[in-house]
Amino acid sequence: MKSLIPALAATILLAALPACAHQGHSGGIHSAPANAVNAPFDIIHTKISRDGNTAVFHIAVSGKAGQSRPSATGKLAGSSVFSYVWPTSLDPSVAGFDKGAGILAFAVTSHPDFDDTPLYDENGDGDLKNDGDLWHSHWVVLKPDDACGKGALKVVDIPAGATPRLPTTWPGLPLLIDSPGYSPVFTGTTLEVRVPFDDVGVLAGASFDGVTAALRVNASVHSPLLCVANVFKVASGTLSLPGKVGK
Repeated sequence: MKSLIPALAATILLAALPACAHQGHSGGIHSAPANAVNAPFDIIHTKISRDGNTAVFHIAVSGKAGQSRPSATGKLAGSSVFSYVWPTSLDPSVAGFDKGAGILAFAVTSHPDFDDTPLYDENGDGDLKNDGDLWHSHWVVLKPDDACGKGALKVVDIPAGATPRLPTTWPGLPLLIDSPGYSPVFTGTTLEVRVPFDDVGVLAGASFDGVTAALRVNASVHSPLLCVANVFKVASGTLSLPGKVGK
């Protein structure tokens, strides 16, 4: 019996290793792995922490973060956008949009059929318009629109002739979207983006959730222009924004 104790202890330790690995993701929203979700989008931890005047947006998945990207179709209409998204309770005015314009979310996206970061050359080839397939960041304002499917969300359209308040790094699309150039960093199972704030006090008491999803450009390239077409996973399961910034 005595000789079995070391072997039994080793077995218990090995069985506990996966749980211990996840314990490094402290605070935020913890989500159980889901076999039905593609591992690069299977959220297991979501967090927004503070580091001085910077918010650190963090998502961990059960597979390799950022490994899966959309296939190119060769045209804008009907093309796909893969995304990691942090919906928040922050007012859109925090990111330079009109107050109360919708749900402000931070997103990291990839879409090979168009480029919506005209100020940045992410692949460094001298062409500002050919690197939409590389993961990059956005602020977006979301609202439900049944034209995208019952209860589905869209990135809010800008009607022709309308003059809403827009961030200085707005990419020129008829959408409430910003392309601020904050670089996503993928490391194994995790994605993090550091986002500076002029007034970090706006983060006090803010709540958030985590979502992985595919969006689709309308086949008619018309309002609604960009719909959430397929939600892969919601960190909370209910989009209830249970996470608290800095906790």
